[in-house]
Amino acid sequence: MTNIIQTEKLTKYYGGVCGIKDLTLSVKEGDFFGFIGPNGAGKSTTIRTLLGLIAPSAGKAEIFGKDICTHRTEILADIGYLPSETAYYSGMRVKDLLTFSARMRGIDCEAEARALCERLMLDPSRKIRELSFGNRKKVGIVCALQHRPRLCVLDEPTSGLDPLMQREFYEILTERNRVGMTVFLSSHVLSEIARYCRHAAVVRAGELLVSDSVEKLGHTGVKRVTLRGFSGEIGLSGAKDITKETDTVRFLYSGRAQELMQALSAMPFDDVTVTDPDLEEVFLHYYTQEEA
Repeated sequence: MTNIIQTEKLTKYYGGVCGIKDLTLSVKEGDFFGFIGPNGAGKSTTIRTLLGLIAPSAGKAEIFGKDICTHRTEILADIGYLPSETAYYSGMRVKDLLTFSARMRGIDCEAEARALCERLMLDPSRKIRELSFGNRKKVGIVCALQHRPRLCVLDEPTSGLDPLMQREFYEILTERNRVGMTVFLSSHVLSEIARYCRHAAVVRAGELLVSDSVEKLGHTGVKRVTLRGFSGEIGLSGAKDITKETDTVRFLYSGRAQELMQALSAMPFDDVTVTDPDLEEVFLHYYTQEEA
């Protein structure tokens, strides 16, 4: 399977401020890929650089095997893009805006746009200025999908959508992905990544921390430990994110299992539970880990 997105040491500086640094990333064609990190991690900078909206300071990147700087127009012809914030001509009706977007691509998307509007419960006869934030987001989703792109790049796509529409939106993406569309999804809603993505990358402070299958990211060797009937302090190397509730203590443990068992044998408690952390806890571990 070929790489649909490939970056090598991609770097972007805003003056002296680093947006992304030495980002090397691969996304296979047909993947459902999550790109995650806290606010300010460099997610939007990466996307805007890949799409040619801003120029890289160093490094290189290819989409569809073509350089993003020298083949920008060809690349964009087969991409659907939803930015985190959308701005449209406020006096236009939804249907006219969708037609305008399609004509810019030289494609008749009327039937596809109508079907998407029906599924997302979007009234195409209304003017943009009459729409709520969530309905304006729906307009952006239809614009990104109506031409059935080979690659769809989505930056925080579900902000503003109610839970029902979030579910319908992901059903649409899943259907498109099944027939070959690659999805590159930026989000900090970790439950979405865990539920829908097959692979994911974590970025923090502009640098790539890890990229792997979602399944493998959830099996890092970290354990969630819960001690009930415990009083005292956890003096265990490798224990992080310690929380206390009356006589119950919870923490994440990263280290050798034998050392954990030896430490627990010397602690006073009534009951102990050791489980795999959920994927959200694993990602939060990457978010908050200290600089080496």
